[in-house]
Amino acid sequence: MIRGGLAAGPLLLAGVLAGRTPLGVLAAIAAMLAGINDRPGGRRVSVKRLGVPAAAGALGLLVGTGAGQGLAAVPLTLALTGLGLLAGGISAVGPVASAAGTQLLVGAALGAGMPAAESGGQRALAFLAGAGWLLALRLALPTPGSLAGDFRFDGERAAVAEVYDAVAALLGAVGGPRATARRAALTAALDHAQDALAGPRLRRYASSGAERRLHAQYTAALPLAEAATALFWAGEPVSARAAEGPRRLAAAVRGNTGTGPLPAPSRSVPALRALDDALLRAAETFDRTDGAQQRPLARRRGAKGAVRAALGVGGREYGLRVALCFGASAAIAQALHHTRWYGQHQHWYWLPATAVFLVKPDLGPLASRVLCRAAGTVFGALVFAGLAAVLPRPAGLIALVAVCGALVPVATRHFAAQTAVVTVLVLALVMAGGEPQASVSRIGETLLACALVLVVGHLPMPGERGGGVRARLGAAGGAAHAYLVHVLGESGDRAERWVLRREAYRTLAEARTAIAVAAAELPALARHTAGTGAVADTLERLVDTTTACAVHLDDTGRLTPRHIGQLHQALKELETQGVEVPLPAAA
Repeated sequence: MIRGGLAAGPLLLAGVLAGRTPLGVLAAIAAMLAGINDRPGGRRVSVKRLGVPAAAGALGLLVGTGAGQGLAAVPLTLALTGLGLLAGGISAVGPVASAAGTQLLVGAALGAGMPAAESGGQRALAFLAGAGWLLALRLALPTPGSLAGDFRFDGERAAVAEVYDAVAALLGAVGGPRATARRAALTAALDHAQDALAGPRLRRYASSGAERRLHAQYTAALPLAEAATALFWAGEPVSARAAEGPRRLAAAVRGNTGTGPLPAPSRSVPALRALDDALLRAAETFDRTDGAQQRPLARRRGAKGAVRAALGVGGREYGLRVALCFGASAAIAQALHHTRWYGQHQHWYWLPATAVFLVKPDLGPLASRVLCRAAGTVFGALVFAGLAAVLPRPAGLIALVAVCGALVPVATRHFAAQTAVVTVLVLALVMAGGEPQASVSRIGETLLACALVLVVGHLPMPGERGGGVRARLGAAGGAAHAYLVHVLGESGDRAERWVLRREAYRTLAEARTAIAVAAAELPALARHTAGTGAVADTLERLVDTTTACAVHLDDTGRLTPRHIGQLHQALKELETQGVEVPLPAAA
């Protein structure tokens, strides 16, 4: 909230004082969009999370300005449609790519639909300056409460500590009704920590002792998570003493201290012996003054994988829908541009920019996000209409932009609330830029965009519907197979095993998220992904069993009939569900 309050409002003020209000408005919009992408976590990873979308937005402004100035209505619409196809495919690669695709199209809509005296290059630089200002605040300002230690790594430290807390919570829940939810929470904590440690310079050979120590502490948590998962698979409750060690490790990470004595769990079964061994190794890691250099334990999607995702079934389907929505909304907006319906509000960028946000599946089910967008826009526009009648100009508008910028981080918890705050902020920026009050027209444009996206979202597309969900399930099945082959091959490379295990659980979590969103759609869309939840359940059981096999093989060198039977049962179920995960010859 502090960063948000210091971003958009001051940038707009700087533009007004410099006599370059339009550029100040663009810088404030860039800061607002960067604020939407700003999330808790490590500072270093925020460079990618905020910087890549901002660069895409600046590129969109540059392209949109050139196209808007040099093309007639029909060629411009075709160009924007093609850009929508490209951005939609890119958005299927991952969260950062999705944000980049969104800002690329928003920037293009603003550049093409917001006439101004500035060149495309000036606009792009102003946009980058606005996003860069918020990123600089993100890197420089300490998190409240972190001033006592090295605040540069407070986000990374908190993320690693959450992993140990999640291990302790799973151990405490083993054999009970909440065990499955705790195992899922452990996966989420590991994913978050992996992302937090993936920023610049947090790589194989980190640049400082603090970084190396954090990376080593994260690595030390992986065998603990593996042992806890094996205990979860066995289903036998463990003593409260077993969870006390990971809790003390979590406190040591947060306080950047040593661990002190750790209570040893019982060593009665292989998984408990593995847990005890992992605690001992973790204690040794924590007691070192400097973390040892670590080999990377996170596989990243390379250029080939990104291209495959963008050109795959999910990328093509999403790209077509984005292209249709973006192109059709731009065409409709330009057609209405010269009608009385627009009146004196002649900038048509709002309609395509709204459609871009609405068509994004990672913001929730289609019907839900359409309703939230409509409700949030109506509420925000009415609030702004009341405030605009009493606020002085431009000082009151600048103050309103600052307040809304501070509220953006809170409002991102719900799409309707985020829409309401962003609507007030954007309307204030538009008025500060010299336009008249535009609440009524923005409500009408938003409702039109909602109707358009609902129609396009339910249109049949070439190929199989639900392709994005099935593509993620396919990736999860491939990762599960690679993990299974490695474990049954009895390779001694535990670091590689942990990499494969992380990949298996991470891709499975991504598939489950996509399945949950698809299942919440209206029946006309939800029916296309029916049954995928059962496939995810079976894959999850297979990966859990593979983890239990790994721990048991480490201890005894052989598998029990229960392990083998569970593997065969999961693989047989997957075969009947249409997912091919071959059983390695070693089984």
